[in-house]
Amino acid sequence: MSNVTLSVQSTNKKAKVQRTVIKTLEYLALLLACFIALLPLWSSFTTSFKTAEEYGSTNAMALPQNWLNFENYSQVWTQGDMLRAFLTSACVVVVVVTVSVMMGSMLAYVLNRFRFPGNGLIRNLFMIATLIPGIAMQVTTYQIMKDLGFLNSIVGYMILMSGTDVISIYIFLQYFENLDGALDESAVLEGCTYFGVFFKILLPLTKPAIITVAVLKGVGVYNEYYSANLYLQSNSWRTISTALYSFSGPFKSSYNIICAGVLLTLIPSLIVFLFFQKQVYAGLASGSVKG
Repeated sequence: MSNVTLSVQSTNKKAKVQRTVIKTLEYLALLLACFIALLPLWSSFTTSFKTAEEYGSTNAMALPQNWLNFENYSQVWTQGDMLRAFLTSACVVVVVVTVSVMMGSMLAYVLNRFRFPGNGLIRNLFMIATLIPGIAMQVTTYQIMKDLGFLNSIVGYMILMSGTDVISIYIFLQYFENLDGALDESAVLEGCTYFGVFFKILLPLTKPAIITVAVLKGVGVYNEYYSANLYLQSNSWRTISTALYSFSGPFKSSYNIICAGVLLTLIPSLIVFLFFQKQVYAGLASGSVKG
């Protein structure tokens, strides 16, 4: 009996040691991931307080001599015309997010609630579209934008960025699959139209999905550089990303000023994420389990 007890105790100790080792490795992995994610931010933060001479004579991780040197922030705000860039980016984000949410939710509603020939084909076509690199379509896209007169047009850029977002469609599809179809049937029996079912019943219930899509799409549009630089070449329509690029050139780049601008551009995204992080996580996980 004592041998059995000792064997059980030895097994329990080994299991406890294994759990401790696994937990320790998990925490070490999390610490490593945090270090990798925060290291560029810390480097940008310290560099933003350095003068051009100090940046050229020290390494990227060296601390600045004067933590109260806000000249870089003042310079990037005035020379980069950041206020105009912020307003332009804000207008683009609001319009694009609104259009993307409405298009994505409506398409997901039709594909999920209605059965018609070609339903599966349309879903597969959206999936195939995600496999095509966006850069491979830029020649055709540029020609279309040119023929429509949308070059250097903020309206054309908004229309381009409002194109159907496949990720948002699938987020809404997963969410609609968790909403009981009896809601639609009851509303239709009471005389509600399909538009009424969507706008009055289903859309208000998808608030976590709406916030998730809005944050993901908004951050992507806010940080977008390639299309903004290609289709908005006029200085009057510079976005945040193109305004920062004005401090970079083929012969010299003011990285200390660019780092200050990067930190300024992070503030709106950080505020939005901190306010809506719970809804974002809820929206991403809502469709993972059916029930």
